[in-house]
Amino acid sequence: MSENRNAQYRYQVLDRCFSDWNNKYTIEDLLEIVNNHLYELEGQDSTIQLRQLRGDLNAIRKMLPNNVYLDAKPFEGKKCYYRYSEPNYSIYQNGLSVAEVNSLRSTIEMLGKYRGITGNVWLEDVISNLELRFGVKSDGENLISFQQNSGLKGLEYLSTLIDATINHQSLEITYTTHTGISSTNVLHPYYMKQYNNRWFIFGRIDGKDYIVNRALDRIEGISKSDVPFRKNDLVNFNSYFDDIVGISVPYGVQEAETIILQFSPGRFKYVVSKPLHTSQKIIDENKCIVAIKVIPTRELDQLILSFGPDVEILAPDRCRMNIETKIEENLKKYRSVHYDCMEKSMIR
Repeated sequence: MSENRNAQYRYQVLDRCFSDWNNKYTIEDLLEIVNNHLYELEGQDSTIQLRQLRGDLNAIRKMLPNNVYLDAKPFEGKKCYYRYSEPNYSIYQNGLSVAEVNSLRSTIEMLGKYRGITGNVWLEDVISNLELRFGVKSDGENLISFQQNSGLKGLEYLSTLIDATINHQSLEITYTTHTGISSTNVLHPYYMKQYNNRWFIFGRIDGKDYIVNRALDRIEGISKSDVPFRKNDLVNFNSYFDDIVGISVPYGVQEAETIILQFSPGRFKYVVSKPLHTSQKIIDENKCIVAIKVIPTRELDQLILSFGPDVEILAPDRCRMNIETKIEENLKKYRSVHYDCMEKSMIR
């Protein structure tokens, strides 16, 4: 790590300590915290002494606006702790509180498990930036394997999208739908989610008042936009996906409905141990019947069809007929292939 980058990293670690009003950090505490982070990131040679730490404190003081102070406050006799005069203030203004930064630790740990996988060069940049910004070092020991698709298009945009989402930066995105329609719009990014081995960015198209999602593998290009970022005042992503299976939340007001499903005895045990949805309830254990309360989506159809003959929709009739139609269409294709093969075989 260069000397300048090393200093910036130290400032970020100290900045989080000074913003944290839930704890009191003495000069000894600060030195230990900074050196622990530096040791994890670069090794013993990068650690600092008390003199350098005091120099860092003075450098940070010069970065503060006139209405914010960094002072040593006495407690427990002769000891002093260091804290900004304003709670949750940050010289970096990354838009995240101390609690939110701490919550990212598990995410960074998880992402670190992908390191070393062929084709994941893009991820090295993501993890390094997160480690530098939030002072978290992912565990280098590979103990967990995650499902992945290293050949998926659009992964090169992941770092840019994560950064824009965190820093509230509007983006100009060129996107092509599954039907081949291409368009370029300004997107205000709010949330990222992985589903079925694909990544999706959720946000608002500039000038619109509803949430859209964009699959990364269909993005053709991204650039920063000068359009001022518009904060999310539309949905709460903590509950946005509660009533669906998958990521496609239908536009407009639509109520979740109860869907009754009957499984074969062998599959029933699997479904009980791995519920289709958080709302799942057992209706009749002897008959292997469960109920889920969701908004019907194409992802739900795909999930139900994935069980093949091991599941039957008992209610409501509309959902039952929808799956029945899809099965009939699929059966027509298989019959067509079978007859074509039979004719070719007879010709030979």
